[in-house]
Amino acid sequence: MKRINLKQVFGNGFFPSLLMLAIFFSSCNMTDSSKIPVIFDTDANNEVDDQHALAYLLFSGDHFNVEGVTVNATSAPSGYSDESDVSDHYEEAKRVMQLCGGFYGKIPLKTGADGSFEEIKNHIGEPEFDGHEAVDFIIEQAMKKRNQKLVLLPVGKLTNIALALMKEPAIAENVRIVWLGSNYPEPGEHNQDWDIASMNYILDVDVPFEMVLVRGGKPSGTAAVMVSKAQILQRMPGKGPEIDTPVTGRHGGDFTNFGDYSANLFSQYGMWGDPPGRALFDMAAVAVVKNPDWAETREIPAPVYVNGKWVERPNNPRKITLWEWFDIYGIVNDFFVTMDDYKLVKTK
Repeated sequence: MKRINLKQVFGNGFFPSLLMLAIFFSSCNMTDSSKIPVIFDTDANNEVDDQHALAYLLFSGDHFNVEGVTVNATSAPSGYSDESDVSDHYEEAKRVMQLCGGFYGKIPLKTGADGSFEEIKNHIGEPEFDGHEAVDFIIEQAMKKRNQKLVLLPVGKLTNIALALMKEPAIAENVRIVWLGSNYPEPGEHNQDWDIASMNYILDVDVPFEMVLVRGGKPSGTAAVMVSKAQILQRMPGKGPEIDTPVTGRHGGDFTNFGDYSANLFSQYGMWGDPPGRALFDMAAVAVVKNPDWAETREIPAPVYVNGKWVERPNNPRKITLWEWFDIYGIVNDFFVTMDDYKLVKTK
């Protein structure tokens, strides 16, 4: 438990009443009903950021209720075969859930879309269309009565989310979509380009939609939220709860905690910059849901993406939220603090 300096909190010369102390300390811990309900939607086998985002989420049990994890398929990781289907992403998410404290089998993990929105959308009336497990799960969870909106947190393509909205439009008023994707107002970006039609569909649906911008190579996006390889290799080994049965990693080797697997991922994956490091794009998306003060937001009329360009629609009454200019120190520091002093999410 962290020590709190009451003088720093209340000021010199002031002695708080027992009632005020009770109110202050009770506010330090969120009740289960006040925690943020989340479904994490991921292409877990794509890079190294998905795994760290999922671990950060599962270790932030003082802020989140994780209702489930859904997966989708984008391209294979760098240096791998291009043949990476949705089962590879499922297996990587499963590894991380196991390594973070045996969550696999306790928190639902559902297989989502292998194909694209355009390929699947005309089949959603069928019992077993591509991605039906994840799509039906999202709908089921979104239709449950809660005291706050269910956060859909996609950090890959938007296929599962768009299909769920198309199949059951009523979920739009019950969810808040916080998507890691896009270089807006510039073109390009992996998550966006892997299924542009799904993004454009959501941009035209009346649903709370927030884009946590990537903006590769610029200081205003999550691409700037970097950790160095040296930081990971020094600080991550051994972090997280120990599990009894070792898990075989994506690159081989056996692991019994997430920290050792994190170090292995960074040892195997390409780095850039000086010092060499990697952006934890997806982890930053989890961070701003956890603490909105760690980035700036602005609201704009929803644009649309056509022929490789953003087309502005200034008179569009439908608004979306952009997240940009991230507090790199605050986010990265909280990531490592959370790894050091994790609070596992509760399971049902």
